[in-house]
Amino acid sequence: MKSGEPFALAAIWENWKVPHTEEWMRTFCIITTAANELVGRIHDRMPVMLPPAAYDRWLANIEPDPRDLLVSFPSELIKIWSIGTRVNKPENDDASVLEPVDAEDGPSLL
Repeated sequence: MKSGEPFALAAIWENWKVPHTEEWMRTFCIITTAANELVGRIHDRMPVMLPPAAYDRWLANIEPDPRDLLVSFPSELIKIWSIGTRVNKPENDDASVLEPVDAEDGPSLL
């Protein structure tokens, strides 16, 4: 977010038993939609970002049906920046993977 505030992504989840082991597994999926103008410069899809006012509707299974929330988030409310390819490895599990890099300094994700 341009404001620096945290945001939420729309997702669905399910508990299910693994066949033959009866072990419970919890899985989830981030829901995507068409990219807004800003994200569209790098990809044609983006996660559905939920505004704070919509959190309760998404999480509480209340009316009205929340499918109208599955839209692109306004470009003017978010910012993007280039980050290094360290983010591609799960063992690099620290906040520094999000630090901006200059595209001239080497490979980046933007």
